[in-house]
Amino acid sequence: MLNFGSNIFDRIFSEDNRKKIESFTIWSATIGFIIHLSLVMLNNYSIVNIGNESLLLTNPISAIYTPFSIILYYEIFLLIYYLPRSFTTSILKQFEIISLIVIRRIFYDIPKLDLETNNWFENADNMQITYDLICILILFFLIYLFNYVKSNIDNKKGVKNIDKFVDSKKIISIVLIPVMIVLFCFGIYNWYSIGMDSNFASSFYYVNEVFYNTFFSILIIADVFILLLSFLYTERYSQIMRNTGFIICTILIRLSFSSTGLTNLLLIISSVLFGLLILKIYSQMNKIEN
Repeated sequence: MLNFGSNIFDRIFSEDNRKKIESFTIWSATIGFIIHLSLVMLNNYSIVNIGNESLLLTNPISAIYTPFSIILYYEIFLLIYYLPRSFTTSILKQFEIISLIVIRRIFYDIPKLDLETNNWFENADNMQITYDLICILILFFLIYLFNYVKSNIDNKKGVKNIDKFVDSKKIISIVLIPVMIVLFCFGIYNWYSIGMDSNFASSFYYVNEVFYNTFFSILIIADVFILLLSFLYTERYSQIMRNTGFIICTILIRLSFSSTGLTNLLLIISSVLFGLLILKIYSQMNKIEN
């Protein structure tokens, strides 16, 4: 059963398939950007009347939001691909995804900037972008430190039957693939349904956020299953603590989708910082464990 699941995973995520999906993502992002930018221009010159309720369809800068959204779906695909490798690689990909989500939000909020105000700090939109920019710098630095600590960890043979453990994680990844596809299709359907009743641009932003909210909730369940499986293959206290700590990081990221403003950013930063500290402590324990 494990070998069968492993073979399916290897076929789905073969190098040839990954290159095809990567190429498709690049072309889709490029075409999406052109279409979005075209709609903005047509709407602004009243050639096509889409409405002026949302800045997503009135400001050219907002067109960057569309290719970023498409690229983020590809990052989710890579997250599923990296899941069987190790908890550390998987959580690193999660950190990268959430940082890209923050960057994408900046492109959504830039058109809201009020450059004519005499007091920058009195405008909520101006302050939100300021917080987001500071958050990105902090996240980028913390992810760099996480990569640095990760690269300096001496991997020891602390897991018995490592091949079986990896094969078990591959099966979990396979299950996540149709889940991702269903969530994506359901999101498109909801976007169309909500957009017909209200505003396409606003519904696009809302449904997009709901996708990540739901996916990370399911990812927590997947991580818990992997943690439980790890008890069958490892007895090292440091590995169990590391894996449990990384699940907490995923939970904090999930909670960030249910919050706004500074609370959202603090949850994201605390997730990455907590993950970094867990990995640093693990690396030190790894040096003294036999």
